Amino acid sequence: MTNPGFSDNSKMSVNGKKKLRLRKSILRLLYDKGSLSAPELSKNLSVSLPTTFTLLNDLIREGWVDSAGTGISTGGRKPSIYNLSDESLFVISCDMERYRAKMTIYNSHNHPVTPLSYIDTHIDDDNLVEKILKTAEKLTRDYDIPKEKIIGLGVDMPGLVDSEKGINYTIKNPVCQGVRDLLRRKFDGMVYVDNDARMQAFGEYIFGKARDINNAVIINWSWGLGLGMILNGRLYGGTTGFAGEFSHIPMVENGDLCICGKRGCLETAASCNTILKLAREGISEGKISQLTLQFADNPEKLTPDNVISMAKRGDEFSISILNRVGMVFGKGLSYLIQLLNPEIIVLGGPVSKANQFILTPIQQALNKNCLEKILQNTSIVISEIDGHSGLLGTTAMLYQRIFSDTEGYL
Repeated sequence: MTNPGFSDNSKMSVNGKKKLRLRKSILRLLYDKGSLSAPELSKNLSVSLPTTFTLLNDLIREGWVDSAGTGISTGGRKPSIYNLSDESLFVISCDMERYRAKMTIYNSHNHPVTPLSYIDTHIDDDNLVEKILKTAEKLTRDYDIPKEKIIGLGVDMPGLVDSEKGINYTIKNPVCQGVRDLLRRKFDGMVYVDNDARMQAFGEYIFGKARDINNAVIINWSWGLGLGMILNGRLYGGTTGFAGEFSHIPMVENGDLCICGKRGCLETAASCNTILKLAREGISEGKISQLTLQFADNPEKLTPDNVISMAKRGDEFSISILNRVGMVFGKGLSYLIQLLNPEIIVLGGPVSKANQFILTPIQQALNKNCLEKILQNTSIVISEIDGHSGLLGTTAMLYQRIFSDTEGYL
């Protein structure tokens, strides 16, 4: 497969740049739509059918596009259908959680071509960039992905991330904040870095429960409360890209100290840490519960999943913990609903697995704190792609940027 000439267009003629733009537009349309006929491409590009065929034939010859059979006739010959080649290009996607990261490689049809690889790291790991690059190299090597076909690397991560600059201002060591530039030093291709909650929201918008919904709120309910917003059909980041810090809205006067340095943040009253804190306090007090029987001698081994599992088995203490956390979370959610009036709220993350044990108290809190007319138009659902929404969102963002008119990574 030859390179279609996307790498350096600074010395191109006007006609050359126009051709380049049209070729990339074809790739973007095929990525977005999956498959299209030449007449459909011609209409979208606003160019003649012969010009479209010339561009398609070039891209087919170079290995970027495949013929995918014929479509439905509208009165004449059945049109040929085209799509992106399965093996034409790949991106590496990395989704960072608070205490680990996961990575895989996706083709241009958003299908993973490698299993998930887990990385023991966090945003304040001074070896974070090296670990990401080492894992990416190992995946590429172990699954025989040609390096020249890997055109992008995307990382979503917790913190205050400026996606345009690729800087995570939450990282404590200033030398390590410029994650994108540090990765670019050793990765030959596009590098994209963004906030994890925003990429999870984008994944839900493109592939999940919020697909094609113009106003949606997506929350990753985990050790923090990551929030991403789709407003008027666009991913919303705010003035500096830092919008969505749901974790750190003040909720409890003089409450527990939060990792942000302030007291009483929502994260301190309604996160995985809260669930563990309440459970361990109950165990130490000898509460009647299966949790006490199992973890009295080793409470440090208790996980939020254990509490959720016991609640599903009818353990009253576990149910009470989830009810308490759900009520506080629901109160926080009521502020969002009345401010944003979203059509849908999608919950992901480990706490969302509790299903009705958190949905019921959330609804009770909303009924208490929300105006009925606003609340009745908002549905709350559990994500179906939870665990992959960040990876998929980062992948989609990478491909869309790569296929844009202004980038030169192909």
